[in-house]
Amino acid sequence: MFLREEQIRDRELIGSIHRRAFGGEHGEVVAELVDALRRDDPTALSFVSEEADEVVGHVMFSRCLLDAARRTVVVASLSPLAVAPEWQRRGIGSALIHRGLQELDERGVPLVFLEGDPRYYSRVGFGPAVEQGFRKPSLRIPDWAFQVIKLSAYEPWMTGTFVYSETFWRHDCVGGRDENA
Repeated sequence: MFLREEQIRDRELIGSIHRRAFGGEHGEVVAELVDALRRDDPTALSFVSEEADEVVGHVMFSRCLLDAARRTVVVASLSPLAVAPEWQRRGIGSALIHRGLQELDERGVPLVFLEGDPRYYSRVGFGPAVEQGFRKPSLRIPDWAFQVIKLSAYEPWMTGTFVYSETFWRHDCVGGRDENA
């Protein structure tokens, strides 16, 4: 497995991976989110995994904020993560996450948040954010799905409300929507 930063030539393949991994309309929304985050956040980290000279996985970490009592803190969101369906369950997603967390830690980012399945993300060090004193940016996010990992720059006063960048809100990619409402 070869991990590297995304290059311009990878962009079409990355979109395809997200469309296939997430499926249907949601896959298209996620692919559009990735494109928008590239435009809106020049500090975003975007890594791919290659197997046999083929891009098979992608992860993105983008700038968000923590509204803490002392001051706002620049943190990161892990979103999205996708591995081509035929390459899943081989450790590619975990490797991409670890690579990104290492880079964020070196940059001094104290916290990384995500919405996702704790059965998967707990294996790479994430834990329930609400139980650690953090507040969700939306009531549509179930407590169990709102997760965080503390990196070496974290300090105990850094608690408060996680705030997604405007890009996530504009693409309606915060929490789930009730289609029956």
